[in-house]
Amino acid sequence: MRSNLLKPGPIQGRSNPVVPSISESAKQAADEASEESGWIERACAGDTAAFRRLVERYGDRAYGLALRMLGSPEEAEEAAQDALVRAWRALPRFRGDSRFATWLYRIVVRRALDRSAALKARRARETTLEETELEAPPSPDLPGSEGVSRRLDQLLGSLPEMQRAAVVLYYYEDRSVEEVARTLGLPLGTVKTHLHRARALLRAGWELEERRSGIE
Repeated sequence: MRSNLLKPGPIQGRSNPVVPSISESAKQAADEASEESGWIERACAGDTAAFRRLVERYGDRAYGLALRMLGSPEEAEEAAQDALVRAWRALPRFRGDSRFATWLYRIVVRRALDRSAALKARRARETTLEETELEAPPSPDLPGSEGVSRRLDQLLGSLPEMQRAAVVLYYYEDRSVEEVARTLGLPLGTVKTHLHRARALLRAGWELEERRSGIE
C-alpha cells in the first residue's frame, strides 16, 4: 500500500525500485502471464478447473477490494462471490482488451457499489437501535498501528463511493492512475480529481480526529 496517503502534495506516479534480479523477475512475470493466458483461454471454453485457478490467484484480492469498499467482512464476501459468479458467466465475452485483473476488478467494484447503495437504502428505512449505534461517533483509537489502521478505515468509509473506489485501487491495490481509470470506466482526469479530493478529505478528517483526541 502506498504510504503517502495523507501527506500533502501532488499525486505521485508508481515508483520503480531497483531489484537485484530484474531479468529473473521479468522472466517469472512472463511465465505467469503465459500461464494465466492459458487458464483464461480454457476457462472461456467452459473449463471450470481453469477458472478455479484464476479464482485462486485473484479471489483474495477481489475480497480485499470489496472489503475496503464496504467495510463489512460479510458484505464483502457476498460482493466478491457475486462478482466471481458474474465473471464466470461473462467470461466467454472477455476479449482481452484489458488485463484479466482489470476486467475482474471492474466487476468487483460495480458489485460493491451496487451493494453499498442497497445497504444505504435499507438503513434509511430502518429506525432500530442498531442503526443509532452505527451512526454514533467511533470509539477512541487503540494506540499503535492497529489504531491508525482503524482510523484510516473509518475515514475511508466516509468518502463518496467513487472517490473511495479510486483510493482503494490506487493506494491499496497499487494500481496506476491509468489502470484505475480503465477499471472504473472513467476519464483519466476524473480519476485524478477523485484522488485529489479524496486526499484532501482524508487529511481534513485525520486532522479533525487529532484535534478531538487532543481535547479529550
